[in-house]
Amino acid sequence: MAYATTNPYTGEVVKTFPDASDAEVKTAIDKAHAAFLGWRETAFAQRAQVMQKAADLLRKDEDAYARILTLEMGKLLAEAKAEVELSARIFEYYAQKAEGLLAPEKLPVADPAEGDAVLVCEPLGVLLAIEPWNFPYYQIARIIAPQLSAGNTMLLKHASNVPQSAAAFEKLMAEAGLPAGAFKNLYATRSQIELILNDPRVHGVALTGSEGAGAEVAAQAGRALKKSTMELGGADAFVVLADADLEKTVNWAVFGRHWNGGQVCVSSKRMIIVDALYDAFLEKYRTGVAALRAGDPLDPATTLAPLSSQGAADEVRQKIQDAVAQGAKAEEVGPSVPNQGAFVQPTILTDVGEDNPARYWEFFGPVSMLFRAKDEDDAVRIANDSPFGLGGSVFTSDTKHGAEVAKRISTGMVFVNHPTMVKADLPFGGVRRSGYGRELLGLGIKEFVNHKLIDVVDIDAPF
Repeated sequence: MAYATTNPYTGEVVKTFPDASDAEVKTAIDKAHAAFLGWRETAFAQRAQVMQKAADLLRKDEDAYARILTLEMGKLLAEAKAEVELSARIFEYYAQKAEGLLAPEKLPVADPAEGDAVLVCEPLGVLLAIEPWNFPYYQIARIIAPQLSAGNTMLLKHASNVPQSAAAFEKLMAEAGLPAGAFKNLYATRSQIELILNDPRVHGVALTGSEGAGAEVAAQAGRALKKSTMELGGADAFVVLADADLEKTVNWAVFGRHWNGGQVCVSSKRMIIVDALYDAFLEKYRTGVAALRAGDPLDPATTLAPLSSQGAADEVRQKIQDAVAQGAKAEEVGPSVPNQGAFVQPTILTDVGEDNPARYWEFFGPVSMLFRAKDEDDAVRIANDSPFGLGGSVFTSDTKHGAEVAKRISTGMVFVNHPTMVKADLPFGGVRRSGYGRELLGLGIKEFVNHKLIDVVDIDAPF
């Protein structure tokens, strides 16, 4: 897998890490299972202390944690600090809420003869998390905070370009007081994923990543009869209705597409504007994008980060060329990005016809696709004309009507007058090729538990 820290701004290979051996993987499973046998019996209050301590440590050393993100994947320092705080809030949320979210539920049975029925949630055991590079801490926190709180133990296979971020979180959880073996980072190879999933002590896998990776891991999990959740790609629609506040909407559009360098599964990749506002929106959007400043992600004046790697930048540029070859119009916007670093010039794609395959792609970088809709119904049609179904947004002055339009958009999440929102107490997940399952909130913590019925029935036998 060639695990390595390569600074996306300088191109410097900072440090490399050897792949895990099969023996190391097997030892990690042994220790994770041994830790589970004790951790599952640990009181919620003690688990909560560990989660809260992790939150406290993240906040205490926010700057140091943030700089690792900037070093490894080029995230703006301000955005990196925000990710550290978001991760802390997720740990804190489950420290406060896990016991209540998993409380036994008395079932309202129809017939007294059915007995006194209670549904309880019990941990399954060792789980595998496979996570991507675009939010190196948040992606870990949103799976391990709920699952460790539920009593499971975790193995992590992180992206190969953020090995120090992965190691930092393993150290964090140890310092927070988590028992040895209960969370282990592995620099695992792809072939070792199947080795892990085939172990009977491993009970599930949560993956966030590409469609291809998701399909492969889901198939492996299926063959092993293991539970899986998949958070995959997205091409979120940003729907602008005729009564939208244009200034506010454009500002959110620029942010919604370009935060984290445009490398967000729930960023506003497809902007669908009704005909009455299209021309004015395009003019203001072009101006807003042109105001972005690409540069050193450690410089507070920088507002557009480099992409995570030169390979990622090359892939985005190739996709733009392919879209144009199929009939799209590409307009590069703003001052030229620096020659140093994995930058892509912000680009607006228009005239992306229904026969152009690019219409259905996910551009993971500062590339915006703009679509002119005849009216509201046409905007909804275009929004739903996608293989993805992760998030989306509707902008309008009539928020009640906006909520009605949101109901017509086929995704896992829709926001009115905001491009997207990621919080510990809001569920995250999609439909269709954006995956299945949910993370965060009560839905997330219950993805990998045994929903067990205990029914006390005290009646005489029929014979």
